[in-house]
Amino acid sequence: MDFTFTEEQQAAVEAAQAVFSGVTLDAVPSPALVPGAVAEDIDRPLWAALATGDLLSLTLAPEYGGAGLDLVALCLVLRESAKVLARVPLLETCAVAMALQRHGDRGLAAELLPRIGRGELVLTAGANGRTGHDPAELAVTARPDDASGIATAGTDWVLDGVQSGVPWAQAADWIAVPAHAGDGRAVLALVRPGDDGVTIAEQVSTNGELLGEVRLDAVRIEGRRLIDNADAWEWLRSVLTVGTCALALGLGEAVLTMTSQYTGKREQFGFPVATFQAVAVQAADRYIDLRAMEVTLWQAAWRIAVGGTGVLPPAGDVAVAKIWASDGVRRVVQTAQHLHGGFGADTDYPLHRFHAWAKQIELSLGPAAAHEEALGDLLAAHPLD
Repeated sequence: MDFTFTEEQQAAVEAAQAVFSGVTLDAVPSPALVPGAVAEDIDRPLWAALATGDLLSLTLAPEYGGAGLDLVALCLVLRESAKVLARVPLLETCAVAMALQRHGDRGLAAELLPRIGRGELVLTAGANGRTGHDPAELAVTARPDDASGIATAGTDWVLDGVQSGVPWAQAADWIAVPAHAGDGRAVLALVRPGDDGVTIAEQVSTNGELLGEVRLDAVRIEGRRLIDNADAWEWLRSVLTVGTCALALGLGEAVLTMTSQYTGKREQFGFPVATFQAVAVQAADRYIDLRAMEVTLWQAAWRIAVGGTGVLPPAGDVAVAKIWASDGVRRVVQTAQHLHGGFGADTDYPLHRFHAWAKQIELSLGPAAAHEEALGDLLAAHPLD
């Protein structure tokens, strides 16, 4: 087996590092010091830099002006973005663009994808449903706008429902909304904030970023804006999940590096605290967490990228990645806070920002116990004979 990344994937990492090197962690107020959102918009200069560096078109096919790389390459770039807490919808935009490219209308893809790669459009997706606890596709209904109730070529669709906690919704030009049709199948609708019947209420995330409650009241969209493919929503959800695991890994690596540098300089009894066994053991445990997060991430991303069959479906690999990412990122930042002492809570020091972002990622992924239960169900349905 060859676990090394390709030259193209490594080049994407280098390009990302060059772009993110100019990001300033305190460019917006601390979430601990403001009652609402830290900012009203995404980091537009960074968004433009990502487009200039061809990172927004990384996973688009050459016919749309992209590099044609896969989910692994995107996760490598997301990993770098999390190290600087990049305030851009890189994951959501690229994931929805990939879903449109893979499952959507060819004409619509030809119109939108080149513009996405140039940074002219921002995309996001509603993946939390109404409450965050129930399947997102059950929160919205989609029905053909036809008296017969039967969708045919060119039939418009009508959407009703609510998606809560939609990231970057206020900045988005298009929002991918999962819904369920009359026969219970999941579909994926592409709506615009300006469509009649769409309203967005402000919500604020744990890390101080704006979220949106997207309410759809008899919203009519043309047929080509509804992806009526049985695999589209499940595929997009898996990409969003694995991308979030990549963010957890990058954030955790940055925090552990920060902790190593601090404990190497902080002295007690005339020695750096990093030389104390109790400190070294805790740091080593968190390093093991990160390596487990890394290997399970690449396994899940690779399974989604290559498709194919296996003893377990890719959902099994995604569940394992979520187990490690959800628990791992929490353990890393908690240990970092402990080893930093009072500096961990100092709002002039960046660790508290990473802690807030880590908590938001953990909440987005959900508890590890739930993923362990899902993995158990998959193992029961697919015995490892």
